Amino acid sequence: MGSSWGCELLPESRYVWRARNPGHTHRLICFPHAGAGASAFAGWAGLLPPGTELVAVQLPGRQNRVAEEPFSESGPLVTALLHALRPEFGGAFSFFGHSGGAALAYELTCALRARGRPGPEHLFLSAQPAPGTTGIRRLHHLPDDEFLAEVLALGGIDPELSGDPDAIALLLPLLRTDFGLWERDPPARKDPLECPVTVLCGESDPRAPLTSVTGWESATTGEFRIRVFPGGHFYFHDAAAEVVSFIGDTMLAATTGRRNA
Repeated sequence: MGSSWGCELLPESRYVWRARNPGHTHRLICFPHAGAGASAFAGWAGLLPPGTELVAVQLPGRQNRVAEEPFSESGPLVTALLHALRPEFGGAFSFFGHSGGAALAYELTCALRARGRPGPEHLFLSAQPAPGTTGIRRLHHLPDDEFLAEVLALGGIDPELSGDPDAIALLLPLLRTDFGLWERDPPARKDPLECPVTVLCGESDPRAPLTSVTGWESATTGEFRIRVFPGGHFYFHDAAAEVVSFIGDTMLAATTGRRNA
């Protein structure tokens, strides 16, 4: 499977990086994890099915927006994205979010519903405990050395970056803010959505073990599915092709089912 267009993921506006695919019939909008920028999804465009356009959300405080203050509260962040992403919500689209990005994708979906606006046709939530889950260690308040050790143990930070004290010193405040945003105000239980929800997780993820993600089933009246991959919190780094292929196949199957209904 692979996109016939295969364009590079490039900045288009403050909040949107896009791999343009003219004539697309579906759009996958991706929300990155703590400390990460839109380029976390740079390799995904060529792995998606033909007819799918990739959009990655770029938040303040990272990459080309490094000079901007990151959001420290979820409410203002969701409100900002409701406006900034309005053009992306036309036509058929799905959301994918990893870890804190999954929490954001869920809250944005709920906010769209609350405003009577169409939401994603499919919600893919990766490595994020379900609302109401307890027992996951909070990290954002830890001393710098302990916080950094915990974050590095999760993986996901380039080894060259993790070995550069100056780069880590710049990244640490953003990571702490991002972790604190969802640890202080995690997604709460709300009335179930209607769209299908698929949860992805790593079999050895200490931040989102399988027991913590099964509760997402109560977040929708639609189809619910869990897919477990080998690996830890950043399982998709070692299996990007398999993960993106699964997401693409799931979206295609849903689209085909609607057309045949």
